[in-house]
Amino acid sequence: MQEKKIQKGSDLFIVDNSDQDWKVRNYLHEWTDLAHKFDIATGYFEIGALLALDGQWQKLEKIRILMGDEVSKRTKKALLASIETAKQILDASIEREKEKNDFLTGVPAIVDAIRKDQIECRIYTKEKFHAKAYITHAKHAVIGSTALVGSSNFTYPGMTDNVELNIQIRREVDLLQEWYERHWEDAQPISEDILKVIERHTYEYSPFEVYAKALQEYFRSYEMTPSEWEQTESKMYPILDQYQKEGYQALIKIARQYGGAFICDGVGLGKTFVGLMLIERLVIHDRKRVALFVPKSTRADVWERDLKRYLSHVGGVKGGDFSNLVIFNQTDLGRGSDFPYRFERIKELADVIIIDEAHHFRNPGIKGTGERRPSRYRLLFDIIEGLKGSKEIYLMTATPVNNRLDDFRHMIELFTRQRDDYFKSTLGIHSLRGHFIRMENELKKTIMPGDQLLLDINMAEAERALMSDTLFRHLVVQRSRAYAKQSQIQQKGSAAIFPTRESPKVVDYSVKKTYGRLLDKLEKAFAKKTPLFVLGIYYPLAYYKGPDSTVDAFAENRQKQVVSLIRIQFLKRFESSAYAFERSCERLLLKLLAWVTRHSETDHEKKRLALWKLQHDDLIGYVHERQQELFEEEPEDVDEDIITEEMLEEIEYLNRDEYKVDEILADTYLDLNEICDFLEELQKFKPHHDDKLKALIKLFKTDTVLKKEKVLIFSEFAETARYLFRQLKEAGISGVEQIDSSTKRDRSEIIQRFSPYYNDLSSPEIIAEGKEEIRALISTDVLSEGLNLQDAANIGE
Repeated sequence: MQEKKIQKGSDLFIVDNSDQDWKVRNYLHEWTDLAHKFDIATGYFEIGALLALDGQWQKLEKIRILMGDEVSKRTKKALLASIETAKQILDASIEREKEKNDFLTGVPAIVDAIRKDQIECRIYTKEKFHAKAYITHAKHAVIGSTALVGSSNFTYPGMTDNVELNIQIRREVDLLQEWYERHWEDAQPISEDILKVIERHTYEYSPFEVYAKALQEYFRSYEMTPSEWEQTESKMYPILDQYQKEGYQALIKIARQYGGAFICDGVGLGKTFVGLMLIERLVIHDRKRVALFVPKSTRADVWERDLKRYLSHVGGVKGGDFSNLVIFNQTDLGRGSDFPYRFERIKELADVIIIDEAHHFRNPGIKGTGERRPSRYRLLFDIIEGLKGSKEIYLMTATPVNNRLDDFRHMIELFTRQRDDYFKSTLGIHSLRGHFIRMENELKKTIMPGDQLLLDINMAEAERALMSDTLFRHLVVQRSRAYAKQSQIQQKGSAAIFPTRESPKVVDYSVKKTYGRLLDKLEKAFAKKTPLFVLGIYYPLAYYKGPDSTVDAFAENRQKQVVSLIRIQFLKRFESSAYAFERSCERLLLKLLAWVTRHSETDHEKKRLALWKLQHDDLIGYVHERQQELFEEEPEDVDEDIITEEMLEEIEYLNRDEYKVDEILADTYLDLNEICDFLEELQKFKPHHDDKLKALIKLFKTDTVLKKEKVLIFSEFAETARYLFRQLKEAGISGVEQIDSSTKRDRSEIIQRFSPYYNDLSSPEIIAEGKEEIRALISTDVLSEGLNLQDAANIGE
C-alpha cells in the first residue's frame, strides 16, 4: 500500500478517490493479487465496476455481491419491483458502457463467472439497504481479512469519479463478516436475473439474424396480430365454440407466463379441438416447431384423422412434407431404431411440446442406470430441455390427479425442470414440493382416523382441494359440461346434448356356483399366516443373513409392496374370470419353477426338484401345452423343457452367503404346491359352470335394450376379454368383436365398424364395404380414453 495514505501514528487508512493514482479501483486492484474472495455490500451494482477490474477479478475464487434498493421492500409486489429496479440499473449501465466499449470487451467473462457461481448476486429487500463495504479475504492467514467501509457503491463512478469517504478496517473484521452473513442469508438470489440482463447484450447474433431483425422492425406495422389472424386466416378458429376459444386463448397466456399450461376440461368438451387450434396458431401464425405426443390408440383414429380433416394446410401427418409439426406415440419414448436420433433432433429444434392424455406422465419412474432404461417420463423430461432452454409445454388431460396430489406436481415439473422455487417470484410459492405436502396434510384432515389408505383413492376430496388452490387456478383451464352448455346457450341459443348417466344395473350371479370347491380352496389359502402365496422369491430381503441395520428400508418396503400387489392381482383375476385366474397361476408356476431350477445346486436340492417335477408331470405337460397355444402360428422350435435357458438367464441369482436360499426354496415349493392344487381344480372348470357368463348371455338374449342397442364391455384383463368373446360367439350372439393390446387386426376398422356415426361413416357405408357392423365390442383399457365410441348406448364392466 502507498505510504502517503496512512497518517503517521494512526491506523486510519482513507480511500476517497481524490488522488488520481489512488482510488477504490486501485485499492481493489491490488487486493485481487492478495485475496481469494471478495464480499461486497453495495446500494447499486453496475457492470462498469467489474469491467474496471477486468483481468484482475478473474484471479479471485469467489465474489459475492449483496445489493439493495433506496426504499424498504416488504411485500411480494414490492420485492418484484425491487428486483426489476436492480435489473434496470444494470441494463442502463451496460448501455452506457457500449458508448465507449463497442464490443463490451470483458463482459462475456462476467457472464461465464455468474454461470459458474464464481460471481454470486443477491438483493436485500427486507428493509432499506444502502450499505457499502468491501471485505477482502487474503489467501494467506498471516495477512488476514480486511475491509473497506464507507460511501462507495460498486459502480464505476463510485470506484473512480465521485468524491467518497472510505476507511480501511483491520480489526474486528469478524463482526463485520457476521453482519454480512446475516444479511446475505436474508437476501434473495438474483444471479439468474442479472445473467439474463447481461446475456441480452452479449448474445452473438449472426449477420442473417441482424438482417432479419431489421426487416422485422421495418415491417412491424404490417404484421398481422394474433386476433386479426384468428378472425381472417385461421381454419380452426371459426369452428370452435366460444368456451373453446376462451380456453385456447387462456392456454396461450398461461404458457407464455409460466412455461406450461394445462387444459383439464371434462370428457366430451372437445379438448382435441382446442389442441388443434393450438397447433394451427403455433405452427402457422407463430412459426413454431411443435412436437405432439399422443397415446398410440388415438393417433390414427383421432389426431391424424382430424389433422387431415381440419388442418391439412399444417401437414405433419405421416411425415407430411415441409411441416413444423411432428407426431409421436407416447410409447415411442424408449424405443430403439432411429427414435433416439429423432428425439435428439426434437430436443435441439422443437419450440413447443403438446401432450395428449398427459396423466400418462404423472409418475417420474426410474432414472435408468446400467442396463435399466429410464422411464418415459425421464426421457420426455430430457427432451424438453433443449439447447435454447426449456420448451413451452401444453398438457391435455381430464384427470390431472389419478391417485395422489403429487400426480399433478410431477406433470408441472416437466416445465419447471424440478426447480422447487420456480413459482417463488410469480406466485409466492417458495417450495413446490412443500406446497403439495401442505395440501396433502390438509386433505388428510378430512379423512377419518384409521382410513389414511383412502387418501390414494378418494379423489373427489383431492379435486376439491385443487379447485381452491392458487397454483391450480393459475396453471389450469378447466370447465364443466354445465359451463359449456351455458356458454353455448349464450352464444347461439342452444346447447349440445350430453348423455344422461343412469344408475348402474347390477346383475346378480353366484361366485360359489361358478367356482365350487376352488372358492373354498382360495378362502383357505387367504386365511393362512402368509395369505395365498409366500412369494419369497419376490421378497429376498426377508431371508437376508446380515444384520437388519444394513438392510435398505426403501428396497425392503418396495419388495413388500410387490408381494402385496401380486396377491391383490390374483384376487382381481379370480373375480374377473376363471380363465384369467388360470393364466396367472400358470405364469407364476413357470416363474417359481425357473427360480427353483436356477437355485437348486446341491444333490439333495436337485433330487427334490426332479421328484417334484415327476409327481406333477401331467400338470406340467398341460401348462406347457397351453403355452404353445399362445402363439398364433406354430413356433418352429418347440422347447422340450418347460423351463428354457432364456427363462433361467432372467433369474437374478442369490448368493447363499448373503441369503437363506434353502428357506426360500422351501417356501417356494409350498407356493408351487398351492398353485398345482388350484390348477388341478381349474382343469375341471367348464364355461357352463360360469354363472356370471350365463347371466351376461341371458341379458343379451332377453334385455329389450341390449337386444337392439350397442354395448361396450370393458375388462381389465385381456384373458377375460378373449374368453368372453369366444363364449358369446358360441352362444350365438351376433355382431361381437374383441380388442386388446395384442390385437393385430386393424384397430381403426374395428372402431369404425362399432361406432360409424361418430367416426364420419354410416351403417350403409360399412355394409357397402362388405363388412359386418359390430353390435357388442369387448375391450381392455386400450379403448378407454380419447376415442369416439358414442354409438354405444350401454357400457358393461
